[in-house]
Amino acid sequence: MTLTALGRHPLRLPILALATLSIGLAGCGGGGKPKKDVAYVARDVDTLYITAKQRLDAGDAKQSAALFDEVERQHPYSPWARRAQLMSAFSYYVARDYAKSVQAAQRFLSVHPGNKDAPYAYYLVALCYYEQISDVRRDQKDTKQALDALTEVIRRYPATQYATDAKLKIDLVNDHLAGKEMEVGRFYEHSGKWLAGTIRFRTVVDKYQQTSHVPEALFRLVESYLALGLPQEAEKSAAVLGNNYPGSEWYQRAYKLMNTKAPNTKAI
Repeated sequence: MTLTALGRHPLRLPILALATLSIGLAGCGGGGKPKKDVAYVARDVDTLYITAKQRLDAGDAKQSAALFDEVERQHPYSPWARRAQLMSAFSYYVARDYAKSVQAAQRFLSVHPGNKDAPYAYYLVALCYYEQISDVRRDQKDTKQALDALTEVIRRYPATQYATDAKLKIDLVNDHLAGKEMEVGRFYEHSGKWLAGTIRFRTVVDKYQQTSHVPEALFRLVESYLALGLPQEAEKSAAVLGNNYPGSEWYQRAYKLMNTKAPNTKAI
C-alpha cells in the first residue's frame, strides 16, 4: 500500500491564518525583491517575517522555513517569534523535510504547551509521521509513530477538527499495519512455517478487527490449521468467516477447502 492509497488530506486552515496575521506590517519591508540567501544579516522582525511569508506564497517552502527560523533567532522575544516557530514547522512540512518539521513543532510545544495553536502543532507532528508511511514490505517504524501521534491528538483534543481527521487516518494506519502482518504471514505460509504464519493472521483477526484484511486472515487460518493437522481449529476460523463474511471470495474458498480437507466437520 502506498502513501497515495492512504490518502493525504492535511488540515492547514489555522496555520494559514497565522501567515496572514497583521500587526501593522503594511508597508514594512514589502518593497524590492527579497534576497535568496539566509546568511545572518540583522533585519527588523517585520521585514524578516514578511520576506518569509512571501517565500512561502511563492512556493519556496524551504527558503521560507529558513527565514522563519531567522525571525526566532534574531528576535527571540518578539511576539512574532512564537508565530514564526509554527510557521517554520509548517514550511518544513510543505517542503517535505519532515524531520525538521517535527523538531520545529516540538520546540514550539516545549515553549508554548498551553498555546491556542498547540493542537495544530501536535497534529502537524502526526502528519509528518503519517506522510512517511512506507510500503508494507518495508519497516513500519513511521507507521507506528504515526499511530501514536494521531492517538495523542485524539487524547488531548477530542473535540477538535484535528481529532476528527486523526480518527480517519488511524483507520487507514491500522489497515496498513494489518497489511504488513498479512505480508509477513503469507511469507511464512509459503515457506511452510505454518505456526509462525498463524500468529500473524491471528494478530490481524484479534487486533485489527475493523480492517479490510480480516476475511483473508480468517481464510489463511483455515489453511494453516489444516496444514498443521488441527481441523477443529480450522473449523472455528471457517465458522467465524462464514458468519461474518458469507458473501466474500474468502468464504467461498474456505468452503471448498474444508469440504476437501475436512469433510466431516460441521463449520460450513
